[in-house]
Amino acid sequence: MKLYRFLTEDDTSAFCHKVTAALNKGWVLQGPPTYAFDGARGVMRCGQAVTKEVLGEYTPDTKLGDY
Repeated sequence: MKLYRFLTEDDTSAFCHKVTAALNKGWVLQGPPTYAFDGARGVMRCGQAVTKEVLGEYTPDTKLGDY
């Protein structure tokens, strides 16, 4: 099955660490990162889509963070 996640974080090194951790677990970048202003909090936010092929069958109970 192919899994999809959209990682988000404030525009700090925490975002880079989150994406790096996913890459080191075998996730693959999908498209460019996104960057937007969160007006409610007054901060810039980053986002990155990642996918991963794994064995098994997807269900809504699949814990994406476990992969």
